[in-house]
Parts: sequence; C-alpha cells; structure tokens
Amino acid sequence: MSREVSVIDVKSAREIALMRESGRIASVILSELATLVKVGLSTEYLDEQARRLVTGYPQVRPAFLGYRGFPASLCVSVNAEVVHGVPRKNKVIKDGDLVSLDWGVEHEGYFGDCATTVMVGQVSEAAKRLTTATAEALEAAIRVIRPGATVGDIGHAVEAYVKALGMNVVKDFVGHGIGRSLHEDPAIPNWGRPGEGAKLVSGMTIAVEPMVTLGSGAVVVAADGWTARTKDGALAAHFEHTLLVTDQGCEILTKPA
Repeated sequence: MSREVSVIDVKSAREIALMRESGRIASVILSELATLVKVGLSTEYLDEQARRLVTGYPQVRPAFLGYRGFPASLCVSVNAEVVHGVPRKNKVIKDGDLVSLDWGVEHEGYFGDCATTVMVGQVSEAAKRLTTATAEALEAAIRVIRPGATVGDIGHAVEAYVKALGMNVVKDFVGHGIGRSLHEDPAIPNWGRPGEGAKLVSGMTIAVEPMVTLGSGAVVVAADGWTARTKDGALAAHFEHTLLVTDQGCEILTKPA
C-alpha cells in the first residue's frame, strides 16, 4: 500500500489528541482480534469480526476497506505470507500457524495503524524465535526514535537486530508517516544507515513495522494482486505501532492497554 501524501506533516496539539484516540481504538480492536485467532477458524471470519467490533465506535471506520481497491477490512497473512493477506472463507487456520493481523482505523479524519503476529497452538521453535525477534526488532527501533534521529537510524536498528539472529527483513514494503492520510511521508524502511534519511522532529507521527523472515526476504504477490508471500516459502512475521515523536523520545499511540 503506497503513500499518498508527500509532505512531512508535524501535528498540532489537537491533531495529536485525535491520533491518540485513533491509535487507542485501533489497538483495542487488534488486541481483541488477536484473542479470536484459533484453529479451525477462517481468515474471512476474522475480517467479519473486525467489521463487527468497529461498529461499537461512533465515527470510526476500517482504514483498509476499499483503500486502493483492497477488498477487506483486515489483512490476515499466514505463515509465508508477509503482508496484505486477503481474508478468505477457504483459508482455515491450523495448529502451528503464524497469523499476522494488520489493522487500521480512521477516527474523525485521522488514522491509527498497527499489526501483530499470533502463534497458534504448538508452533515450531523456529516460528517462536522469528515472532519474538520481530517484536523485539520493533522495540529496538522505538528505542532510537527521538528528535534529531533519522529514518536511517530506525531502519538500521531493525535490520541489525534481526541480522544478528540470522534473519532478514523484507525490503519490498516499508513503514510510513501517518496522520490525515493512512500513508504519508517519510517512508521508513526496515534497513538503512545511521544518520541518513529524513530527520525526526517532535510532533511527527509515524508507523514503524518490521517485516522479518527466516528466508532471503524476497517476495512474490499472489494472483489476487495483494497477498505478498516469501518467494522461498520461509515463515514471516510482522509487528507495527503508530508512534508520536516527542521531546523526550516517542509515545506509542497503539500500545495495548
């Protein structure tokens, strides 16, 4: 899903308040969806539940539904699928699966975007290592975010963390600015050189989302035009937070309660 705004936007106090609420709602719903992931359920069922849960919040809509033609409210990517998995009735969750959920909402004109990977039942040790490493790579990125840091600092933190564990980032998809549009500048790759790229300033809102695989990192897109999977069939995991750059560092706007 490509960016549609090319100007880095520093948010006002009012806009930050709206984004805090968007992030809170997105996080609450994603946390609830994660608890519903079980053996025997279809990925379409999870999408249906996302639509049901969002109706409990006035003036909130799913961010992905219809976005550039995306046919669902929730991205559900299983095992070797990295991102943008299209939910389907015949795609049934099995014991040992890794299920990545990517979810966003729009609330009063502002967006919140978040993702998590759920381990289903008895997963392999490799799957456990991958899921833990991807979550920890996001934490490593968050630790370097502060005014004056760069996009390259973020990407370097992610890639250095997973490379040390023998894993690779997926380079076909990146994090992004977020606010009045779902995807804004700057692009935030999961690789980079320290000190390079756009500088962060207080009041920026960004979505950082490591996508990590046990394989090479190369991907292919399915015939549906959306579902991206690893070319070599290796497992992948995905975590994401919407973040506010603050004078002290950053605030996680999609942090679970």
